[in-house]
Amino acid sequence: MATPTPLIAGDDSAYAARIWPIASLLLLASAINYMDRQTLSNTSVRITEEFGMSQEQYGNLEAGFGWAFAVGSLFFGFVADRVSLRWLYAAVLVLWSAMGFASGFVQDYDQLLLCRTLLGFFEAGHWPCGIKTVRAILDSRGRAMGNGVLQSGTSIGAIVTPLIMRWMLTDEVGSWRLPFQAVGAVGVFWAVAWLIVTRGDSLRTRVGDESAVTTAWWRVLLDRRMFVILGVIALINTTFQILRAWLPKFLQEGRGYEEAQALYFNAVWFGATDVGCLGAGAVALWLARRGQSVLTARMMTFFACALMALATVAVPWLPAGWLLLALLLIAGAGALGVFPIYHAFTQDLSQEHQGKVTGVAGVAAWAFSPLGQQLFGRHVDATHSFDEGIAIVGCLPMAACLLLFLFWPRSTTARET
Repeated sequence: MATPTPLIAGDDSAYAARIWPIASLLLLASAINYMDRQTLSNTSVRITEEFGMSQEQYGNLEAGFGWAFAVGSLFFGFVADRVSLRWLYAAVLVLWSAMGFASGFVQDYDQLLLCRTLLGFFEAGHWPCGIKTVRAILDSRGRAMGNGVLQSGTSIGAIVTPLIMRWMLTDEVGSWRLPFQAVGAVGVFWAVAWLIVTRGDSLRTRVGDESAVTTAWWRVLLDRRMFVILGVIALINTTFQILRAWLPKFLQEGRGYEEAQALYFNAVWFGATDVGCLGAGAVALWLARRGQSVLTARMMTFFACALMALATVAVPWLPAGWLLLALLLIAGAGALGVFPIYHAFTQDLSQEHQGKVTGVAGVAAWAFSPLGQQLFGRHVDATHSFDEGIAIVGCLPMAACLLLFLFWPRSTTARET
C-alpha cells in the first residue's frame, strides 16, 4: 500500500510548525477584509436615511465596490506572481484599511461612493495573496481545508462587525462613523504581525519540483478548466454578495425586524456561513482520506452546499418567524460553503501563475455581482419587495454545480501543474 502524501507540503518540522501561524494570519486577514466591507451593510438603513439615498443608490455603492474589486483582482493577480507576497500582502491590507477608516469621515453620497470604490480595489489584493499562500504550503488533498480556514475568516469578521456596531451605535445621528474608523485602524496591527511571522522562507513552495515547470500564462488562462472557473465564480459570488449586502435591509424593511434584532441575527447568519465554510473543507478532506478521488470529494461537497443554498426559494412564502430565519441560516451556510471547493479547483491550474488565475477569476466574480446589486436595488424600488430577488439568487450555486459536473475534466483535478 502506498504511503499517503502529507497534507502539509514539506517534511521539515521547523517549516511545518510555522504553517499554523501563517494560517491564523490568513484567517485574520479575511476577517479584517469583511469587517471593513460589512460596516456599510450593517449601517445601511442609517446611512441611506442620513444621505437621502434611494435603494438603487445603495445598490450603486455595492456596485462601485464590486467594479473596483474586479479591476483590482486583475491588477493584483498579475502583481502577486511577480513580487514578494510578504510585502504585497501587508501593503494591500494597510491600504484597504485606510479606505475603511476614511469612510468614517465622508460628508455625502459622492464621497462615500469614492471611498467604497477604492476599498473594493485594494481589498481585491487579499485573494490572490491568500490563495497563492495556501497553494504554496499545502498539497492537493489539504487545500480545500486550507481554503476553508482562509474563507472562514470572512464569516468571523462578519460575525464580529454587527456586534461592534451594536456596541458603538447610539441614537445620535452620525454615530455610525466611529465603527468605520475603529475597524479601519485594525489593519496596521495585522501587517506588523504578518511581516514578523513570514520572515525567511516561510512562503516557499513545497509541493513537488514545480519551479522547474514553465508554462506561458496565456496558455493557463485559455485552459478549458479556466472557463469553467469563470462561470462558477460569477454565479456563486453573485449569490453570496447579494445575500451579504441586503440581508439587514431585508430583515428590517422587508419583514419588520428592529435594527438590534437584525444586527444580532446578522452575526448568527455569518456564524452559519462559517460553519458551512469550515464544514465543506472538512467534509472534502474526510471523503478524500476515505478513498474518494479528490474530484469526487469536491463535487459531492459542492453539490451538498448548493442544495442548501436553494433554501432561499421558500422565502417569498414565509413571514417573519423562526422558519424564515432557519432557512436563511441554511442558505447562508451553503452559499459560503461552495467557496473553499471552488478555490481548490483554481489551485489545480498552476502554481507559477496562481495569482493570475485568481485575479482573472476575480474579474468574472465582480463583473456580474455589481450588476446583480444594481438590478436587485432597482427591483426593490419598483416592487417594494426583496422576496423574489432573494429566491432567485439562491438558485445560482446549483447552476455552478452543473457547470462543474458537465465540463470539468475528470483526469486533471489532483495533478500538480
